[in-house]
Amino acid sequence: MASVVNRRYNPRMEASELLKHALTLPDKERAELASSLIDSLDSTVDADAELAWQQEIARRLDEVENDRAETIPWEEVRRKGRALLNGR
Repeated sequence: MASVVNRRYNPRMEASELLKHALTLPDKERAELASSLIDSLDSTVDADAELAWQQEIARRLDEVENDRAETIPWEEVRRKGRALLNGR
């Protein structure tokens, strides 16, 4: 990914131009770029928070795998999300 971005980057380029170029990248490279940009905003890593999130992820995965979680069909989640975005 870095080689693609570096090849096209011009230090005088406006942010809007840079965004246009970034949006032409394949999905995987855009995701990597987005992750790098987000990481650059906060370089402080809270080890306790990371551990807590890993434990929470493991707990939720265990609940799903052992049928102890109440799941919601994707169609319903999408419908509710769209309604929230549209202010309904």
